[in-house]
Amino acid sequence: MQDQSARVRKNLKYLTLLAREYPNIAAASSEIINLQAILKLPKGTEHFMSDLHGEAEAFTHIVNNASGVIKEKVDRVLGPGVPDQERAEFATLIYYPAQKLDELKERQTDLNAWYRQTLYRLIDVCRVVSSKHTRSFVRKRLPKNYAYILDELLHAHFEDHDKEFYYGQILSSIIDVGRADDFIEAMCGLIKNLAVFKLHIVGDIFDRGPRPDQIMEQLLNHHSVDIQWGNHDVVWMGAAAGSLICIATVLRTSLAYNNLEALEDGYGINLRPLALFAESEYRDCDMHHFYPRTDEARGPYHRSELIRTARMHKAIAIIMFKLECQVIDRNPDFELEGRDFLRRINYREGTVEVEGKCYPLRDDDFPTVNPADPARLTRQEQEVMEALQRSFMESERLQRHVRFLFSKGGVYHIENGNLMFHGAVPLTDSGSFAVETFEQHGYAGRALMDYCDERARRGYFAPEGSAERQSGEDFLWYLWCGKLSPLYGRDKMTTFERLFVEDPATHTETKNPYYRHVNDSKMARAILAEFGLDQTHSHIVNGHVPVRAADGETPVKGEGRLIVIDGGFCRAYHEKTGIAGYTLVYNSRGMSLRQHQPFESAEKAIRENLDIASTVEVFETCEKRTLVGDTDNGQRLAADVEDLKLLVQAYQMGLVKEKT
Repeated sequence: MQDQSARVRKNLKYLTLLAREYPNIAAASSEIINLQAILKLPKGTEHFMSDLHGEAEAFTHIVNNASGVIKEKVDRVLGPGVPDQERAEFATLIYYPAQKLDELKERQTDLNAWYRQTLYRLIDVCRVVSSKHTRSFVRKRLPKNYAYILDELLHAHFEDHDKEFYYGQILSSIIDVGRADDFIEAMCGLIKNLAVFKLHIVGDIFDRGPRPDQIMEQLLNHHSVDIQWGNHDVVWMGAAAGSLICIATVLRTSLAYNNLEALEDGYGINLRPLALFAESEYRDCDMHHFYPRTDEARGPYHRSELIRTARMHKAIAIIMFKLECQVIDRNPDFELEGRDFLRRINYREGTVEVEGKCYPLRDDDFPTVNPADPARLTRQEQEVMEALQRSFMESERLQRHVRFLFSKGGVYHIENGNLMFHGAVPLTDSGSFAVETFEQHGYAGRALMDYCDERARRGYFAPEGSAERQSGEDFLWYLWCGKLSPLYGRDKMTTFERLFVEDPATHTETKNPYYRHVNDSKMARAILAEFGLDQTHSHIVNGHVPVRAADGETPVKGEGRLIVIDGGFCRAYHEKTGIAGYTLVYNSRGMSLRQHQPFESAEKAIRENLDIASTVEVFETCEKRTLVGDTDNGQRLAADVEDLKLLVQAYQMGLVKEKT
């Protein structure tokens, strides 16, 4: 008791502040009871996704169905007595209520009866998904217009009410006043909100697919999300900061995949200066190697548009290679000597030196390159880049999205025994943590990841025009493609070689030894230990490298310590992988991988009630059901309980005065 009294006196300043929120014994005691009840609930469902790559429709669908979690609840509630097709139709209504309602209503001969049955079913599903949460938690997520009604429907005690009569009276009123459609949409939104407690995005939201901006809007509106940056994300973050090299890189990638929709429609980037420059300077060039990749499902494409895109692609690629030379000059500690290719070209003979060997160029037409000073931008190129820089920095939507990436994101994240990062913890061939020297200090393992996070933030938040800002902007580009970047995980990015050198031997990008060593459980456990995690029950979750399921590769490695969940959303990967990748679900009963087949379109899913075909593999079950008290959040709540108990004692001792 004396020890407890001493703790109260020692923490009196903090307890006085806490008393502002809990002004008396009754308020503090009530919160203690509430928190202790939460600690005994099953842990909420965590949903892990990675490598979304701008595929907004597929992302929306998997978020809507929570990788099959909601369909499982629907099947459980409706049961085998309801035909498969009817259950699929009902699940589609939950996923896309606004789009599905009109179609379903048109088929009904007795609309009011259909409304009543649908609302009954939605209430029952909602009761199931809300069962893991306290009434207070659910109340905070109820749509405002229907908060009172939904609270009554979800928490009615049927020992005091006849269920059919009680529900019937409320639902009849909703239907009679013409609010059934709106109420159904609200219920569907609540079900999706409650089905997943936390969403983890393990990198690469941007590039390749058409609408990363739409994915970002959904993430901004999600109730609980964290993001581990991928290399395709940080280069957009650098572009938003105004980095010329990152802007050029973003544009080159977008043009290579013919993805201008996100730039122009999503973020309002004005590409006209680049288009005019390309038409002027590259009109007579051979564009054979710069034609963008096309996707038949997103066609048709007009040849004139593809030619225009190819010219812009080559124009920005040359600018990018010039800027790369300048970044390499400014940052010798990046150790990218030899990657300044415009200086390694013999313009008279049409050859280029790659890693000490000369290769013929398959395209030696460089109309804007001065062989005497190949890294210098022409006046017109400088003007184009300055215009593009203004456009990126003045895009309100892009800036809002990038600020969100900084506030909710980082190089890695640890939660509930899971270490999440996009690419790799760089290792040496022998399996030790690779040491990288930046700014005259060596970093390895967790320290390297922390340093990368800190320096990346300089690139956006340091004062414009400062040396710190330039250093951070350059580093965001290094994270995109640097040989020891934990977000990239390869020895080099062979963009120049793939565009200009025929020999495929020069196109190889060797993976960091991490990807070989983590197949060994000892190495996976060593990485977990480096981050302060239990080596027996914790996991590494990363993406970045598509799992070639078609070749028999498994996403579970290191005897279950490592799970690769590259989402495989990008259509360009489907032929290689044979699937549309993996997501991970972690609930109170264990972990399960969800393997997905390619998603055709939201329109077809809504019209034909098609879900993404998924296979569930439960690869780890809990010996006992995991409770909130077993989680990281549970530890914080338990600490809050102890603080509140001290506050109660402070009130009882008269050290803090109660307020009525």
